[in-house]
Amino acid sequence: MATTEILLLEPINGLGVEGESVKVKAGYARNFLLPRKKAVPITQTNRKQLEALLKRRRIRESDELDKAKSQAAAISETSLTFTVKTGETGKMFGALTAKDIVDRLAETADIHLNKKQLHLATPLKTLGQHTLTVKVHSEVSADLKFEIVSETTDQTEGETTEAASANEEPAGKSEKN
Repeated sequence: MATTEILLLEPINGLGVEGESVKVKAGYARNFLLPRKKAVPITQTNRKQLEALLKRRRIRESDELDKAKSQAAAISETSLTFTVKTGETGKMFGALTAKDIVDRLAETADIHLNKKQLHLATPLKTLGQHTLTVKVHSEVSADLKFEIVSETTDQTEGETTEAASANEEPAGKSEKN
């Protein structure tokens, strides 16, 4: 099969980044990359564009890295608390997933992440303090600290207090009679 050497004008997954010279199948270049202006054929004139593309790429990558560092700092400073339902023995109903954590970060701290950026091997099913690594950028990661607390401990204490006060009232009324 015939191959063509082209110069990429923008990053393409699985192929390369802008300013990179790659060899691809002639049909892929002719039917997809060239008409969509994602690449240009390699010529003497286009080689001069390479320098401008490389400069643009360096600027873009440094901007992405700066944004990632600031987002990592914000994530490290953020502390979340998740209130979950538990049984009488203190075992959680269900589990806390990466999607739950991403949604809470977006709500409370206005930090928008993809759930694939969180390194959570299995959903969390235990109460207490947890630390999770968030990969913000290929070169930047941050630790997110959060706590999972039981919702039923607050309710059972309240129910116990209400039950105790309910038991005392009839006893008090009978003393007056």
